[in-house]
Amino acid sequence: MATKVHMEALSPTMEEGQIVRWLKSEGDAVTSGDILAEIETDKATMELVARGDGTLRAILLGEGGTAAVGEVIGVIAAEDEDISEFTAAGPGGGTGAAADVTGGGGPEAGAPPAEASAPSQAEAAAPEVQASAGEAGGRIKASPLARRLADEAGLDLGRVAGSGPGGRIVKRDVEAARDAAPAAATPAASRPATPAPEPWADAGAAESHEEVRVSQMRKTIARRLTESLAPVPHFFLTVDVDMSRVVAARKRVNALVEATGDKVSFNDFVLKATAAALARHPDCNAAWHGDHIKRFHHVHMGVAVAIEDGLITPVVKHADRKGLVQISREVKEMAGRAREKRLQPDEYTGATFSVSNLGMLGIHEFTAIINPPEAGVLAIGGVEDTPVVVDGEVVVRPRMRVTMSCDHRVIDGAQGSRFLQTLKAMLEEPAAILV
Repeated sequence: MATKVHMEALSPTMEEGQIVRWLKSEGDAVTSGDILAEIETDKATMELVARGDGTLRAILLGEGGTAAVGEVIGVIAAEDEDISEFTAAGPGGGTGAAADVTGGGGPEAGAPPAEASAPSQAEAAAPEVQASAGEAGGRIKASPLARRLADEAGLDLGRVAGSGPGGRIVKRDVEAARDAAPAAATPAASRPATPAPEPWADAGAAESHEEVRVSQMRKTIARRLTESLAPVPHFFLTVDVDMSRVVAARKRVNALVEATGDKVSFNDFVLKATAAALARHPDCNAAWHGDHIKRFHHVHMGVAVAIEDGLITPVVKHADRKGLVQISREVKEMAGRAREKRLQPDEYTGATFSVSNLGMLGIHEFTAIINPPEAGVLAIGGVEDTPVVVDGEVVVRPRMRVTMSCDHRVIDGAQGSRFLQTLKAMLEEPAAILV
């Protein structure tokens, strides 16, 4: 019995996935548990495993294609089993025109439609072939990969005979038709004349642009930020912190752990102090849930990490119970795997509060957007030598700006201010973190 390969929900918030690459090809033997493909979710690249035994008879969604969770993207069946009902439907298992799409665009998404009145050179030169892959309604049965190859070669699929199940056009059919089509050079007389540029035209001022396909992560970031900034009533509190003692403490800690190869950063001190302050102010370590507020007895710190496609927040679980070196190790290790899109869902979900630090990029001060249902996030600026007045004299001290974004449904101004007072005191006297 045929087994449908579905686009599975590989992360808790995943609504659709994109095929990064198929690790099995049509015709390959498959055993339940084998890895079929790599799928880009909203947060990471995950592995899709087979749920049945047999042969991968059909790939319904090519590499680069996108499909909603639950849609059928492939078929596993016995060699002699009839799977025409699946291959005729295309991604999603629908019928009719749905067979002509690749689950959200695929590699050719966003490309302008070809002019119907201007067939390509290869089409004009290709021999007439019975369109055995077509059906009464004019619909052409072809694999997504075959469609992409035909599009790249400028071939009309209606002129290509299909050798796949039920007359479906597959890769080898397109390659054969492409190789058979003679290269047709356009006569010079038929080429449209290129008008000479105006003498005053600036050849270097031509306008151009490129279209960059939106990744699953960027789509999710856009949706989540819209969900956050619009309905969540943000307000912001900023404090200026004297980091003199953290600077000194960091040097001492790094000297102690140098032999192990560890090295703690200012951000590690911020994470540890924030976690300790949240443990003392549970009203800020909370989440909005409509008819109730959930105050957490544990502190799970989300740490914003910039990656190629956007932003992800690995979570340091029970950060208030961990030491500086342990926090540093976990952040470095998870940040590395985050950039490789190898985090597991439980490693980037469940945060009770988050920290975003742009100080290393030269940012003095900024505000961050809350990640619902969390009630707050800290935006950390750089540690900068700043002239300040101390005991009536102007001195230079390392200072850092910290801005807290608060969900006013959960945190009032006084609550947020008391939390920041505790955080400031801990950073200005690191020993207070241990008290």
